Amino acid sequence: MEEENVKSVCGLCQQRSVSKLLVVFLGILCIFFLVKTYGSLKENSFIGQDIYPQTTISVTGEGEMSAVPDIATFSFSVTEEAQTVEEAQTAASKIMSEALTFLKESGVEEKNIKTSGYNIYPQYEWISKEVACYGYNCPTPDRERTLIGYKVSQNILVRLDDIDKAGEVLSGLGSVEVSNLSGLNFEIDDEDELRREAREMAITEAQEKAEVLAKDLGVSLVRMTSYSSNEGNNYPVPMYAEKAVYGMGGDFEDNSVEIPVGENEINIKVYLTYEIK
Repeated sequence: MEEENVKSVCGLCQQRSVSKLLVVFLGILCIFFLVKTYGSLKENSFIGQDIYPQTTISVTGEGEMSAVPDIATFSFSVTEEAQTVEEAQTAASKIMSEALTFLKESGVEEKNIKTSGYNIYPQYEWISKEVACYGYNCPTPDRERTLIGYKVSQNILVRLDDIDKAGEVLSGLGSVEVSNLSGLNFEIDDEDELRREAREMAITEAQEKAEVLAKDLGVSLVRMTSYSSNEGNNYPVPMYAEKAVYGMGGDFEDNSVEIPVGENEINIKVYLTYEIK
């Protein structure tokens, strides 16, 4: 009898536990649907209403830095023609060897001498076949494309860390009789630092403009909402030698090559937009 009473009590407890779990589950489900319904009603409340744009002001700042270039870069090439590839390569290698030896003796490090191209081109001519004809109505002779030789060309890029030697090096290479010497320009080695300083100046100027404008308008700056600059399209102005290279007014008859360096300028513009209230 006692055993039956215990079983009855246990069964009642189990039923009550299941009922409690069911009530908790239904409560959670009701809360979920209430939150979902509230979110939908909130979204629908904006349908058909105008959304006002964010109130902002935009300002521009500009920073400019200049410095004397400290490195020079240029290129030269050696081009030779001969009836065979071997003969053309031998002639070109002789001149190139003299040029490279001169550069190393002038203190140019090997890491600053780089081959940018090496090409071998066959050379052709159109030769007319002889036609035995005498008179006024002779047929047009056939033309035949004939191989007459080969051209070998090697291009070299050079960087001078000692910019004061630019004139001496260019004159020396000219005396070696390289085929072409061009592209001399002066650059700034630590250009990133110069850009950073110019950008900092531009941002400071733009921020000051924004504060003054907000004060004049009687509003307050909340936060900056956008930033852009012209850095992707901004490059330092290269300085070219006035008299040093072939194809740019160069003449190596006078060994006292004048190469004014001048200054390179970097100009950065920034555009800031602020939210106001």
